[in-house]
Amino acid sequence: MRLWSIHPQYLDTKGLVAVWREGLLAKAVLEGKTKGYTNHPQLIRFQQNDSPLLAINQYLHAIVDEADARGYNFDRTKLRNTVDVNELTVTVGQLNYELEHLRKKLTLRAPHELERIVKVETITPHPLFRIIEGDVEEWEKLK
Repeated sequence: MRLWSIHPQYLDTKGLVAVWREGLLAKAVLEGKTKGYTNHPQLIRFQQNDSPLLAINQYLHAIVDEADARGYNFDRTKLRNTVDVNELTVTVGQLNYELEHLRKKLTLRAPHELERIVKVETITPHPLFRIIEGDVEEWEKLK
């Protein structure tokens, strides 16, 4: 499961579809509708929020907004309407790690998409996140 902290604009089609699917799985976990993935490290930051379900729904709304902008048809009815929740934080180190991780994936999966992000220097986070100083997040499984 990868719930990207970087803005979904950086993701290729496969990445956007994957984060949608994995985000819906995360939502099911937070709703108690599945027994798997309950201790997955990617969920920690949502579980630590005052309103985990509102946070994951807000996260997914930004994913479906990006899909809409690209002309894709993700099923928005799977999401609850949300009110703004407290922003989650993400470290500069985490954003850098994720962008490099995506670049490696695109090198193999979609080199033509890599050209779009190869020169990105200032990373825009997913709209739910506010950037803070720091290294890669403790919950990240480094490869």
